Amino acid sequence: MDYRLVLTAALGQLHDNAVEKITALVGHPPHWLSPGTACEFRTDGPELTDKARALLAGQSVDVNSVPAQGRRKKLLLADMDSTIIGCECLDELADFAGLKPQIAAITERAMRGEIEFESALRERVALLKGMPASALESAYKERVTINVGARTLVSTMADAGATTMLISGGFSFFTELVAADVGFGRQQANELLVADGKLTGMVREPILGRAAKKEALHRLVRENGISLSDAIAIGDGANDLGMIGDAGLGVAYRAKPIVAAAAGARLDHSDLEAVLYLQGYRDDEVVRD
Repeated sequence: MDYRLVLTAALGQLHDNAVEKITALVGHPPHWLSPGTACEFRTDGPELTDKARALLAGQSVDVNSVPAQGRRKKLLLADMDSTIIGCECLDELADFAGLKPQIAAITERAMRGEIEFESALRERVALLKGMPASALESAYKERVTINVGARTLVSTMADAGATTMLISGGFSFFTELVAADVGFGRQQANELLVADGKLTGMVREPILGRAAKKEALHRLVRENGISLSDAIAIGDGANDLGMIGDAGLGVAYRAKPIVAAAAGARLDHSDLEAVLYLQGYRDDEVVRD
């Protein structure tokens, strides 16, 4: 079966030494997608992936194998917290209340799959009862940053005709703003309940977690008349496992071990533009601001 072994790194950090090692392993030179950042090798299957990773152990290079057929996807479904943005919004809200260590510890356990996401979310939100709703805007302005490559990833796929959706077990206040900033066509998240200008400590039910993310993937596939193989899903935590497992290409981005082990591709060093290179986009096809 026709595969591509793809090497990606942070901008300009894919050095000759790494490429030469994989060239020797594969037996032929690479095709460059982005000079100094991404290249690929034609292979007969994914069998060389582990050997290539072992050869480049200790180097900041991501190694992934993807099927050549159906490589460019028509649907992008992306998690928000710690994937498209560089923080966990609930943890940052907790910091305003002086509760970040307590709430962040619960977040970490939930993202690792050690505790159920839905009950963990209820527990964390309950601790914020009475917080002024204005803290949401403060947290967004002061704490939320867009991860490198996110806007380019979404813009390029949208320009190629793909449907793009931001989906989060976090909160709609943040997904609405992030989706508009990054360029996602759609967004879906949980809703924090507010009364008299303060958080009630509750979330509107049902809670959007792992099952809901998976259901959203299947719904979008049906609505667009495409197949699951046409979709790419990106995330970092255990509640992303359903959509990552069902999508044609599931990508673990700076992910928890349980997610990295389950995903078809993992990005530990590269920025989000690498998701384009996994699909075979070349630099001259990438849409940058």
